[in-house]
Amino acid sequence: MKDFSSFEEKIGIKFKNINLLKQAFTHRSYINENQGVVTGHNERLEFLGDAVLELVTTEELYERFPNKPEGELTSIRAALVNTNSISDAAREWGANDYLLLSKGESKDTGKARSYILANTFEAIVGAIYLDSGYENSKKFISDSLFSGIDKIVKNKTYIDSKSFVQEKAQEIVGFTPSYEVISETGPDHDKNFTIGIYFGEEKVAEGKGKSKQEAEQDAARNALNKKKWI
Repeated sequence: MKDFSSFEEKIGIKFKNINLLKQAFTHRSYINENQGVVTGHNERLEFLGDAVLELVTTEELYERFPNKPEGELTSIRAALVNTNSISDAAREWGANDYLLLSKGESKDTGKARSYILANTFEAIVGAIYLDSGYENSKKFISDSLFSGIDKIVKNKTYIDSKSFVQEKAQEIVGFTPSYEVISETGPDHDKNFTIGIYFGEEKVAEGKGKSKQEAEQDAARNALNKKKWI
């Protein structure tokens, strides 16, 4: 049996209704194999937590960057709360150890697990909000994510690098960038891609990622840095 009180200690928030926290960790697949579970799965909590997460991060960015326009704030928020970011935050809290999954889901440790952890993070936010309100939800989100804001802004990782490098390449060197897969490794559920970005025949940079899209964005960002366009 999972000891959810140890997770309470980690995050520094005591639940009045511990079943809400248990529900936050309960994946739909677990319910299918364990029909007697009374708390239900976490999808409704995830729905609520997503809205709370958006409000809390929006409020923080609005206060922290009074001179940035709406579009830029939206991009920073998207980088702060994307699947990779919040699944990494969930891992930092040790959320993997508390997940209630089916036997089949328990075996998957690749992209599918990251997606489950991201959803669980949002469900935890929803559970905290229901159990003890906005301020504790804000505390959990702040402790989990806000230390990464300055790095996102400094490194400009919130910029859509593919769009930006295309704009710059067309303007400065007269080429529309193209992308080519250099290598593809790992099993189907946990692929790793290396992709090159080219201006005409010239390979400008390479990028790596768990998907082609992620690797292309990384390659575009590396090209921007190499050309000193960012």
